[in-house]
Amino acid sequence: MKVMGYELPLMSSLIVWAILWEILGQMDVSILLPPLSAVLVKMVEIIPTQAFLSALAVTARGFLTGTILAALIGVPLGILMGKSIIVDRMLLPWVNMFLSAPLSALVPVLMVLFGIGEQTVIITTLLFAVWIIMLNARAGVMQISPSLVEMARSFGATPWQAFREIYFWAALPEIIAGVRIGLLRAVKGVIIGQLLVSIIGFGRLFELYSTNFLMPHFWAILLVLFFFAFLFAEIFAVLERRVRYYASNRT
Repeated sequence: MKVMGYELPLMSSLIVWAILWEILGQMDVSILLPPLSAVLVKMVEIIPTQAFLSALAVTARGFLTGTILAALIGVPLGILMGKSIIVDRMLLPWVNMFLSAPLSALVPVLMVLFGIGEQTVIITTLLFAVWIIMLNARAGVMQISPSLVEMARSFGATPWQAFREIYFWAALPEIIAGVRIGLLRAVKGVIIGQLLVSIIGFGRLFELYSTNFLMPHFWAILLVLFFFAFLFAEIFAVLERRVRYYASNRT
């Protein structure tokens, strides 16, 4: 972003929003919006507490487990959709439906099927993340040149060898992009799951603070959550840029 010919850092917009937040908070516009300075002070107080660390451990476990399962399921199925017309026609309508559907409405059904506990939170996280991973893996495979596949067949490559040496690596930029977006959706999934299923982890803290109108505490936890989501997204964005050269192998 340029202002009066000067190139500003990418974080400049965040600084502007932070200043605006502080001004509105100091004006006492709403009890729901405390000053940013009060939120940051409360964040420093909350992070070392046992309640926060326990909630972070529970949330991280559900988030990582659900996201890893989503990647392990979504990448192979997405590649299979990209290379097989039959599989693509069978799965694509369902993938599009679940990607656009309000998945929060399925949580009560999951509670009936899997009970009230961390297992349902993990499945909720998986459902939020897996569909976009599948679509991106599919898109990456569909951009692969057929000549690469024909060459592999002419050299006697087995389907597993073709999957491992051609499809996966050639579609890697899209796969990483899908995982990056899936991570952001998984953050939403794990919090919704914890709020609706069993009030554990960060979901329990959100419920506690909002019920008692402890808004600096509430916003402090929310900022921590945003930080981790931003951190994961940036890590995968860097990884995505580093593997872009694999896309050249598809043509």
